[in-house]
Amino acid sequence: MAQSTHSGTKDRVADIVRKLLAEQGFDRAIGPDDDLADRGLSSADMVNLMLSVEEEFAIKVPDRAMRPANFRSISSIDALVRSLRPDG
Repeated sequence: MAQSTHSGTKDRVADIVRKLLAEQGFDRAIGPDDDLADRGLSSADMVNLMLSVEEEFAIKVPDRAMRPANFRSISSIDALVRSLRPDG
């Protein structure tokens, strides 16, 4: 079940990222470890991404976790979300 939950979280994160990228005109496939800044997301986009993740998962990203490394890729965001959720 943990793998299923992990997969579901990662899929939801990927959907958020793809939607944001589509709004920026990015229409190519993106992998789980692709660097989002290299794909064209600005600092402002990263803030919007963080807010969308907080809303989607009903979590609050603490100040200590607001680091670029935590929002570098779908995989890094997924790891952050799982670390902040009580059901991990």
